[in-house]
Formats: sequence, C-alpha cells, structure tokens
Amino acid sequence: MDYKKVANHIILWLNKYALGAKSDGFIVGISGGVDSAVASTLCAMTGLKTIVLSMPIRQTKAEHSRAINHIADLKAKFPNVIDMEIDLTNSFEQLEKDLPAKTNEHFLSMANTRSRLRMLTLYAVGQSNGCLVAGTGNKVEDFGVGFYTKYGDGGVDLSPIADLMKTEVWDLAREIKVIEEIINAAPTDGLWEDERSDEDQIGASYPELEWAMTYKKDETDLTQRQKEVLSIYQTFNRANKHKMEPIPICIIPTEYR
Repeated sequence: MDYKKVANHIILWLNKYALGAKSDGFIVGISGGVDSAVASTLCAMTGLKTIVLSMPIRQTKAEHSRAINHIADLKAKFPNVIDMEIDLTNSFEQLEKDLPAKTNEHFLSMANTRSRLRMLTLYAVGQSNGCLVAGTGNKVEDFGVGFYTKYGDGGVDLSPIADLMKTEVWDLAREIKVIEEIINAAPTDGLWEDERSDEDQIGASYPELEWAMTYKKDETDLTQRQKEVLSIYQTFNRANKHKMEPIPICIIPTEYR
C-alpha cells in the first residue's frame, strides 16, 4: 500500500466532505491510542479548524499522558489545531449516583456509558464550533468484530480511517509521523480503570483478527490456534451484527394503511 497516496486521498476526502457540509472543520476525541492519533493528524493536515479534545474519566496515567503528548505534537506542527480538555469524571460520577444500583454494578454497561458521555460532549462542543465529529474506528473494529460502543465512539459524522485495517493504521501512523509512544502502545479502548488491552478483552491480536476477517477457505487444515481465532472472530461478529447493520424498521403492510 502506498501510504503517502492514502494519506493524501483521505485529506482530500475530508476537505471535500467538510466543504459540502458547509463545516468549519473537525473535532476528534483523543484517547492516547493510534486510531485517534491518525484520524486527528489527517484532519489537521486538511488545514481546516481541527479541535482535539481529551475527555478523561478516571483515565490511567499512561493513557492520559499519551493523549496530552500527541496533542502537544499536533499543536507544534499545525496552527489550525485547537486543543481542549474536559475532565468528565465528575459528570460520570454524578450519573453513577443517579442510575439504579443494578446498572452501576453492571461493569460493561458503565464502561459503554463512558463512551456515550464522550460522544455527547464531542457533539456539544463540535456543533457550537461548527465542526463535524470525525470517527476514529478502523475496519476490523467497525466491520469485523464490532469492537466499539453503539452511540458512543460509533456515533460520528464521518469515518476517515474505517476502510483501513488496524495494521494499516499503524503503518499510516508512521507515514504521517505520529509520535512513537502512541505507535508502540498496546491498543486499548480506554473504558476501564485498569490497563487492560484490546487483546485482553477480545482474546486475539489485531493481525489474527484481520486474518480471520478475510479467511474464506476450508477450515480442515487450520492449526488449533487458527481455529480458536476464527471462532473468536465469528462469535464477536455475530454478537455485534446489530452495530454494523441499519437499525431494524418494522414495515407496516400496505393493506393496513
């Protein structure tokens, strides 16, 4: 893949979309991970206003530090970048108090609530500044295993890197000179207070998942690990299909109208 051409293609696409939407630019949530780093860098490279927003919620020190360092790097390179930080911990803790105890005790529900609170914040700040919310999902997460929060980080206006596999995002990150500490960090969704990685949660690495996403042959000659990975991929894909397909609509029969 020619990553220089890929970067230029995405930048032109972003510019064209913003022009058509009569938008002033973009807003991107910065997590400290490579996906948000690449998406925000590409947005900044358009020359349009680019708001980079850090939204910590009891964030680990390492994640927050990477996010701040990436923002500082972007600010040094691009005069069109505007940095903001909104600590959502108090807002999240108030929501915890207001929600039923059963919901508070459901760890996955509360992890996804963090993502949805960040989405709400991105849209509030983005709309008030005339900016589109740029998504940070990659192809294997968005269309393979569905590893994102519905109406959380999945709630965006446009997705600049969603046709790139995770390994391709890493390579593109090197092309556009994202800082090394972000490229080298273990991928994490930033929704937990410990340092669990995406691989810890999924049970397979991104290269393994990408292999499974494209594998269409007979499974007879696969190794035990390959069979495990294929099963992991298929399980996530089936369970998260509702995220990747249009919302079901109950169509009223013509004779009832």
